[in-house]
Amino acid sequence: MNVQENISLKPYNTFGIDAKARYWSEISSITDLKEALRSKIHPRLFILSGGSNMLITQDIDAHVLYINIKGKEIIKEDDDHVYLKVMAGEVWHDMVVWCLERDFGGLENLSLIPGRTGTAPIQNIGAYGIELKDTFVSCEAMAIDDGTIKEFTKEDCRFGYRESYFKNEGKGKYVITSVTFKLSKRNHNPNTSYGAINTQLEQWGIKEPSIQDVSKAVVAIRQSKLPDPEVLGNSGSFFKNPVLSKAKFETFISEHPTAKYFKVSDGSYKVPAGWLIEQCGFKGKRYGDAGVHKNQALVLVNYGNATGHELIGLAQKITEAVYETFGIAIQPEVNIIK
Repeated sequence: MNVQENISLKPYNTFGIDAKARYWSEISSITDLKEALRSKIHPRLFILSGGSNMLITQDIDAHVLYINIKGKEIIKEDDDHVYLKVMAGEVWHDMVVWCLERDFGGLENLSLIPGRTGTAPIQNIGAYGIELKDTFVSCEAMAIDDGTIKEFTKEDCRFGYRESYFKNEGKGKYVITSVTFKLSKRNHNPNTSYGAINTQLEQWGIKEPSIQDVSKAVVAIRQSKLPDPEVLGNSGSFFKNPVLSKAKFETFISEHPTAKYFKVSDGSYKVPAGWLIEQCGFKGKRYGDAGVHKNQALVLVNYGNATGHELIGLAQKITEAVYETFGIAIQPEVNIIK
């Protein structure tokens, strides 16, 4: 394990925030991780992977462990399904493409999501009608306090909407080292319930889409709406879509009949945060180098040299405006590093 000092984190977070790590180690194996946890180089550890769901607001006075453990393994399979174990450092989209090339189905709607596989369960990533939990079997994680490996089942992970055990009670206690998925090998059941996917497929004249077709549609939709972090710093969706009770939703929709919404259950409705933000006039607005993307109001962007504090200030301004206009509280989806 190699330890470096005062390393810039700008290349390692998709917002492109230029903050420094007091100590830095790249973790390429389970052995590296155990050694790093035992090293006690600094009293504080900070676990970093793809840096795609975080906003850094200051230098990180800690030993930063950059999780870059690679590998994919089919651990069992039958005629219909394959169980795929993926190490935490694998780039998420690259892994999805690898699966599609082998005609493994289940992850196609999650194409082009930035980040690494090991962080996906923390957030229970989701898009276009699918969440990670839909194909999740288990994950392995190393306890920070003693270096032991524990397996977490789907039930153990307590998945919710952009929530999990690792984001709540287990926060700061474990480092996820691998994730196992159950994927289809045949008789795929592509999920095209999300309207934009159907619209895209219809434009292409595709009536019976394959899982590869669904992936291509998702990629096209995301590229039309979301900026590439390599070109324009961002962390994808900055806010969660608020979920309203039936009573509150009925009041809301009576006052705003043109609003978009999705029925979650008989008693709850999800309203797109991007629609709320756009109605408040923030879409495409820029405040110095911090701004709201011109094509998707849910995405905050760094035009070059915005600081974490400037982006937080913009997020707070948006949150206050949405509440004042609609009486709805929206919450950040990204992890704010203070």
